[in-house]
Amino acid sequence: MTPSETPVIQIRDLHKSYGSLEVLKGVDLVAPRGHVVSLIGSSGSGKSTLLRCCNLLEDSQQGDIQFEGEAVRWKGEGLSRRPSDKAQVTRMRTNLSMVFQQFNLWSHMTILQNVMEAPLTVMRRDPKEVEEKARGYLAKVGIVEKCDAWPAQLSGGQQQRAAIARALCMEPRALLFDEPTSALDPELEQEVVKVIKALAEEGRTMILVTHDMKLAADVSDHVIFLHKGKIEEQGPPSAVFGNPQTERLRGFLSATA
Repeated sequence: MTPSETPVIQIRDLHKSYGSLEVLKGVDLVAPRGHVVSLIGSSGSGKSTLLRCCNLLEDSQQGDIQFEGEAVRWKGEGLSRRPSDKAQVTRMRTNLSMVFQQFNLWSHMTILQNVMEAPLTVMRRDPKEVEEKARGYLAKVGIVEKCDAWPAQLSGGQQQRAAIARALCMEPRALLFDEPTSALDPELEQEVVKVIKALAEEGRTMILVTHDMKLAADVSDHVIFLHKGKIEEQGPPSAVFGNPQTERLRGFLSATA
C-alpha cells in the first residue's frame, strides 16, 4: 500500500466504556485520504464518542487506532488503558482538527487571534506567515471582514465558520466535525453547510457527525449508521439513504425526514 493509499484514520474493533456502561461495542472505521465519512444515528448511539476517540480526546479500552498507518501505542488494559507516548498523541492531534458543536472560541480574543492561536502556540510557526494564512482561511469561509471583531459580536453561524477557519489554519490531514450545525437556527445552519460542502468538493478528508441527513447524503463518500454502540448498517449514501436494509435504519430515516 502506497502512502497515498494509506487511510488517514483507521479504527478496528474499538470498545469504549464509561465505567460499566459500554458505549462502543467493537466499531471499525476507515477514512481514506480525500474522502468524507459521515456518522449518523440517534442520540446516545456513540457517534460523538467515536469521533472523540479518533483524536484521542477519549481513551478506549480495546481496539486499534491508526493515523496514516501509524498505530497508537498503549499502556495498561481495560479501563486503565492510556496512550503511552505523549509526543505521539500531540503529533496526531495536531493533524486532526476538530470542530465542535459549541464553537469554543476564546471570548477575550478577536476572531483573527482565535484562528492564529494554535499555530502560534502549539506549532511555533512564524507570526507573519500564520496571519496571512489565517486571513486567507477566514476569507475562504466568508468572514474575513470580521477579523477584528470579538466572538460575542458574531452570529452563531459566523462563529462556527470562524471555528472552521481555526481548524483549517492548523492545516490538518483531516477535519473532524461534531454536529457542527445542531446549535444553529435553520438560516444560519445553511451558512455552515455551504462551507462544509465546499471543503468536501476540495477533496479534504473529513469525518462528520451530523443530524442533517441531506448534508450527509450530499457530501459523503461513506455513511455509517450507529445504533447502541454498534454499526448497524454502512455504505455509500445512495445505498444507506436510498435502499436501507435494516428496520432500525428505515425507522431512523423516517423519523428524521
